[in-house]
Amino acid sequence: MSKYDFSKILLAVLISLSSSALLAQTYGVGKTLTNKEIEGWNIDVRPDGQGLPKGSGSAVTGKPLYVQYCAACHGQNGEGKPSNQLVGGRGSLNTAKPIMTVGSYWPYATIVFDYINRAMPFHAPQSLKPDEVYGITAYLLYLNQIIPENEILDVKTLPKVVMPNRYGFISDPRPDLHNNPCRDSCKP
Repeated sequence: MSKYDFSKILLAVLISLSSSALLAQTYGVGKTLTNKEIEGWNIDVRPDGQGLPKGSGSAVTGKPLYVQYCAACHGQNGEGKPSNQLVGGRGSLNTAKPIMTVGSYWPYATIVFDYINRAMPFHAPQSLKPDEVYGITAYLLYLNQIIPENEILDVKTLPKVVMPNRYGFISDPRPDLHNNPCRDSCKP
């Protein structure tokens, strides 16, 4: 694709976006969301645990949920196929063939919860209850030898889980990023 072709595509996208905004203003397409509607989508969980819902779960309660909701895509033991591998890979990130899994790559256990809660299962995202998400998260952490099988994860315990790659990322040094909850508290 030439620069000229890329420019034409970019121009078409920009015109489309501005036309959409103009149509919404002119013809009243769309609506202002209510606070309740916004709250329904405000489900992100931060590394420090802010945003975690009430609930709890362990690997024991999470295993049957994993089998029911996750195994078809991620394998019976998180080995992957047809979708991403979730278990193993520890120590592989600095090799020619890194294996990026829950146990080798993800820096915070709360992000595992957040991703499952927002995006899984693939065919029905946001359909799991908090206890189910805590259980599946616990089961994945157990399979990756990060927590014991009977450990209960909840609002207080999940943020305290130290992932193997917790300190494998470089902090963003820009001074304007004051909203980073782990800027100072998450350093080794």
